[in-house]
Amino acid sequence: MLSVGNTVPSFKLSASDDNVYSPATLKGKRWVLFFYPKDMTPGCTVEACTFTAKKRSFSNRETLVLGISGGSLASKQKFVEKEGLKIPLLADEDFSVASKFGAYGPKMLYGKKFNGITRSTFIVGTSGKIEAVWPKVKVDGHIQEVLDFLSGNK
Repeated sequence: MLSVGNTVPSFKLSASDDNVYSPATLKGKRWVLFFYPKDMTPGCTVEACTFTAKKRSFSNRETLVLGISGGSLASKQKFVEKEGLKIPLLADEDFSVASKFGAYGPKMLYGKKFNGITRSTFIVGTSGKIEAVWPKVKVDGHIQEVLDFLSGNK
């Protein structure tokens, strides 16, 4: 998994808000990139809805929030519409971006092994370098941890 101080790897992904995002389009901005396992699943819905509920708090800290997972752009748009999400969701259909960040790999659920996204969050600074990493996120209380970091209350 990438760590603090690493430069964000190159990528270019379409998002639910009809924009295409890349480190180049985000240059000079601070942004949160949260990887979540799957659209419209319970934990992912809570996480995305909580980021949406706190969108103003992130904006007040001049920080953009982007969610990313596998699945199609159509799935992301359906998730946004169903839950009223106000944050862009990026479609990493082949998991290449998640792999570059180290957020994709072997997992186990109910005794079955499979490859998938590890729920994780990265803060990227205006320089394009990673400022903070949460490698294995527990949804409850996580968004407040991210806001605390952005406020200097590490």
